[in-house]
Amino acid sequence: MDAKELRDKTPDQLRDELANLKKEAFNLRFQQATNQLENTARMRQVRRNVARVKTILNEKAASAAAEA
Repeated sequence: MDAKELRDKTPDQLRDELANLKKEAFNLRFQQATNQLENTARMRQVRRNVARVKTILNEKAASAAAEA
């Protein structure tokens, strides 16, 4: 997932995506705690995707506030 794809989505879609990513991060942390995690790099990817989604949401909020 890259920022260009995220910018095309609506804020509601981004919030849904953020919720899904947070659930995945929780599940990955659980797997790591029980030594069942196979792909450790996935944690980093999910964390960065969460940051991307939050950044895009903040950009959209700022541009909406500037227009009003």
